[in-house]
Amino acid sequence: MADERVNPRDPEHSLEPVGLIQQSGAILRVGRMMLAAGTASYRVKEAMAAVAHALGIDRHTAAVTLTEITATTHRGSIFRTEVTEVRKFGVNAERIALLDDFRTAIPERTTVEEVHAALDRIEARPALYHPAVNALSAGAACAAFAVLNNARPLEVLAVLVAATGGQFLRRALAHRSFNPFGTTMAAAALACGLYLASVALYGIFGAAVDVHASGYIACTLFLLPGFPLITAALDLAKLDFSAGISRLVFATMMIVGAALSVWAMTLIGALDTSAREPIPLDAFPHYSMMAVASLVGVLGFALMFNSPLRMALSAALIGMVSNTARLLLIDHGVMIQMATVLACVLVGVLAAAAAPRTPSPIITLQVPAVLVMIPGVLAFQSVVSLNQGDYNATIGSILQVLLIVLSILVGLVIGKLITDPKWAFDQA
Repeated sequence: MADERVNPRDPEHSLEPVGLIQQSGAILRVGRMMLAAGTASYRVKEAMAAVAHALGIDRHTAAVTLTEITATTHRGSIFRTEVTEVRKFGVNAERIALLDDFRTAIPERTTVEEVHAALDRIEARPALYHPAVNALSAGAACAAFAVLNNARPLEVLAVLVAATGGQFLRRALAHRSFNPFGTTMAAAALACGLYLASVALYGIFGAAVDVHASGYIACTLFLLPGFPLITAALDLAKLDFSAGISRLVFATMMIVGAALSVWAMTLIGALDTSAREPIPLDAFPHYSMMAVASLVGVLGFALMFNSPLRMALSAALIGMVSNTARLLLIDHGVMIQMATVLACVLVGVLAAAAAPRTPSPIITLQVPAVLVMIPGVLAFQSVVSLNQGDYNATIGSILQVLLIVLSILVGLVIGKLITDPKWAFDQA
């Protein structure tokens, strides 16, 4: 990253607005760090505007996409426009929280040096969890997802092993700046391969386990691009189409990459995609099991996103309450789309209430809480139907998946409209 802090005594810069160059560089660095951490574009703009105000800038405007920021800084009669590109990005919930704290706590007046010093401290913080813990968190989340999809105990264990291995590879490749599309395909292929190997191993020891979609698909759900999908919806709801569409395209590419690997691995053997009946239990133990699975699933996803433990536990409790309520509504005859909307509105309200007490940015509580509501098995059924030439079933499955995903996004947007007046009313 180029250092734009220049020496005003250098003759080469004697005619340049050196102070404005330094201020613009500091503002842009805040934006780059927030964008690379995975937060929504409107949050990036808010942070840049807050730093610009504290540095004494008269006016600051920015256009933010998934990978680029174009910013113009005005001071008096002069201005500076800069363009930067973020090539390495992911999800770091702790960094989002630290940068959000920096934005809200910045004094009325500050200096470029103070801004860079604060950002240096944030940037120097290592990941909260060892790579093995990060991978095991993903494995636990996917195993819980398998329980929610009515997988059997041996299948759940196989999912735990497969998803842990897949996330370990994914993290290793991402830290080496391997192409995101290739990383997703490789991680999905490894996870599916480990799952099939585990099932085959069961057979060797006399425990016959069918390769059912409820377990097979669950082992790849750590690859769901939750943050890009949710932030795309929030940006589109704010009419920021350049940011929203680019995030949506990226999320779609990652889903397609994972689906291709998942489909390719099924060519090794037959996959059962029939509806899976739940384990026969009375109502109380059944919903207790679903509640615990929701809690573990959300907690695993939150820890995988490098959330501090208190933040992760808050997200897990929100997800447990909301998803269990959604399942109850569905079982009592409410359409799945309406139940999902209502559950996601509840997620938004609970996240808004919990955020100041945690403290956590709302987005870091919302995304893990709703990931367990995404219909992964149904999505894969559409791929299988397409491969078999059953186009009617393909279209039906795709439409159901789209309606449920849209229900999640609509529910979160409604929750945001209810709980955040600053977001709901355009302040421009």
